Amino acid sequence: MFWDIVQSFGLSPLVFVVLLLTLVYFFMPRSNQPVNIPPIPQRPFPFLGHFPMIAKNPRGKMEEWTAKSGNIFSIYIGNQLTVVLSGYDVMKEALVKQPDIFSDRPKLFIPSLTENGYKGILPASGETWKEQRTVTLSILRSFGMGKNSLAEKIGEEVEAYVDALKDLKSEPSNVRTLTNNCVSNVICNIIFGKRFDLGDPYFVHLLEILNEQVVLVGETAILNVYPWLRFLPGDLFKAKKLLENFNEVLSFVNDRYVVPMSKNIDENNTDSSLIAAYVQEMRKRQSSGKPTTMDDGNLTRVILNLFLAGTETTSTTIVWFYLFMIHHPDILTKVYEEIEDVVGRERAPSMLDKPKLNYLNACIMETQRLASIVPFSLQHVCTKTTTVQGYTIPEGTTVIPNLDRVLWDEKTWGDPRNYRPERFLDGDRNLKNYEEFVPFSLGRRVCLGESLAKMELFLFLAGICQRFDIQPAVKGQLPPLKGVFGITSAPEAYKVRFVER
Repeated sequence: MFWDIVQSFGLSPLVFVVLLLTLVYFFMPRSNQPVNIPPIPQRPFPFLGHFPMIAKNPRGKMEEWTAKSGNIFSIYIGNQLTVVLSGYDVMKEALVKQPDIFSDRPKLFIPSLTENGYKGILPASGETWKEQRTVTLSILRSFGMGKNSLAEKIGEEVEAYVDALKDLKSEPSNVRTLTNNCVSNVICNIIFGKRFDLGDPYFVHLLEILNEQVVLVGETAILNVYPWLRFLPGDLFKAKKLLENFNEVLSFVNDRYVVPMSKNIDENNTDSSLIAAYVQEMRKRQSSGKPTTMDDGNLTRVILNLFLAGTETTSTTIVWFYLFMIHHPDILTKVYEEIEDVVGRERAPSMLDKPKLNYLNACIMETQRLASIVPFSLQHVCTKTTTVQGYTIPEGTTVIPNLDRVLWDEKTWGDPRNYRPERFLDGDRNLKNYEEFVPFSLGRRVCLGESLAKMELFLFLAGICQRFDIQPAVKGQLPPLKGVFGITSAPEAYKVRFVER
């Protein structure tokens, strides 16, 4: 009835919402703007703040504002003050030198949708985040993260991946889903103690859901400002679809693994899985009587965080690498020649070869730099009023690290928009270390699985470049070097041919 009345005036629901927000803005009480905050590059819209300006092209707008206002500036997302850190020095001053103030996460819309939404690692803050990160990192290390024992398991997935690519018989294919499956199996082996068949339809379906979630999160950003918009008729802001997908993945984790496995775990359990290791440590801490945040809710969220982060970022980097190789076949030739010289063709590359394959390592690093797949990292919140670069950052301010600005800074890289792996090599062809190379972010919130990701990227890409020439689907027609913005920036869907050497 209500919407019938609205439509009788010739108004669509979206137009009505905009008018309503504008009226509320003009009649709501105003608060004074904090003193000495970083400069505001452009006057915000009423009520919505700068959100409409960044909705269509956030990366381009951030670049424009950085050029105008410098490496630290303020914007308003709705009425929420948000400070953007757009340079390495300013990020270091905040995230590294003041970690106690800048390590928490803001309360966003998506975690608020479900019970235990702010548990786990990625959305958690304070003692919950500290304990979950410490425990999870300890378990991952016990499973060989950064060691040869885990490299062997990754090698098994590389072989499965190579076999699957061979089966394509050089036909043009979009290998994003296949890449997700193989990379995800590495973290699944750790979490669940098992791998999934690459053709398992339910496993494929789950990974397709994860890919969709990455994009949907970007489309639901306005709900972080005005969460009540999700109650509007229909699913205008994709909240219902996002929640539906999330509950399906949650059910998969809980009903198939966490609940049944927990029932069969005792202190003498020898089950080799993160779930078993977590449950044993949780019961140990609970029985000791000491305060702990470890519980079933945190376990489930840790698994979901690892499942997403352990799949999305690595597989996205791999498909960007393929795209860059299609555009630069001369570079791929150099990578292959180095592998042939160091490893040969009779065995698969191993982690022992990594120090000798500097050109490949440089290509991987250049892919991470230029693709900048997590352009704005994850948001932080300032928990205590402080100063950065002489500006005041009030308590409660949301903070966005703009990694694009660091990874694409002309002062550091010279020609940042060119794919040039040689920038990571010195005159003796040894790898150069740049403090500004921060694809995993920096500070206490640096990516938990950085060492695992580095192992996966090296072993997968060394194995593929050894076995295949990577060619465009149609000779002479190159797919665009464009990203699709979400939690991560993945390349637009494209087809590629893997031709056996």
